[in-house]
Amino acid sequence: MGKAREAHAASNDAVEIFNGGGRGRIVLACDHASNFVPAEYGTLGLDAEEFQRHIAWDPGALPVAMRMAELLDAPLVFSKISRLVIDCNRPIDAPDLIPEMSETTVVPGNRGLDAQERARRIALAHQPFHTAIDELLARRGRSGLESWLVTVHSFTPVYRGVARPWQIGIIHDEDETIAGPFIGGLRTVSGLTVGVNEPYSPADRVYYTLERHARARGIPCAMIEIRNDEIEGEIQQRKWAEMLGGILSHLRPEDRTLRPQRNGRPVQAAN
Repeated sequence: MGKAREAHAASNDAVEIFNGGGRGRIVLACDHASNFVPAEYGTLGLDAEEFQRHIAWDPGALPVAMRMAELLDAPLVFSKISRLVIDCNRPIDAPDLIPEMSETTVVPGNRGLDAQERARRIALAHQPFHTAIDELLARRGRSGLESWLVTVHSFTPVYRGVARPWQIGIIHDEDETIAGPFIGGLRTVSGLTVGVNEPYSPADRVYYTLERHARARGIPCAMIEIRNDEIEGEIQQRKWAEMLGGILSHLRPEDRTLRPQRNGRPVQAAN
């Protein structure tokens, strides 16, 4: 990863900033980068193989995000603790902040937690992740750098028995500054099936990190979801990162676009 591998101010057991001194417009975040569970939690009552599944993390998302960060000279903030311990992309009052069941898998170590344990997990991983993003954006603002926030995720090809045909989805709300050109660029790629607010939309409560840090500041944002069988190996990860980074590198400040939404999905213009 070269010199970009330097970790800056917010590097600890819960969160790391990769290429924190990057001066590109794009700022990246990876909420579900790791399947690591601190030793005090054991295996949360799960078999070891469960931690290779999407229920524990977003497989392939971090290597893609790191390569994008290099290409775009973008800072990248990523969580270093599994979302089975706590999901950094959920508000603290969300029922699935600490999931008792993920997809169809019961998580015994998360059942019946009291308020003290919930607060402990928030302080362990959720708070440091969001503090790191806040401090990074504030520091860039003081330096006169513009910031457009993009989160990088992956999704499972089959969820609750239903196949998902999209190879990539771009998730967005009424702000299409990033999403519009992104979707347009992806649709020029032959054979690529692109989801628009698929397999999720902001209405599915998956937009928390972007709402908290980007929408609250009025800065452009979007969420990338790559189907995880597309990014299983290093060659695939680099291919996707270079394609996505290439599209993002052509975004311009004058591209800012807001469109109305209904129930978390864009309202389509009449034909």
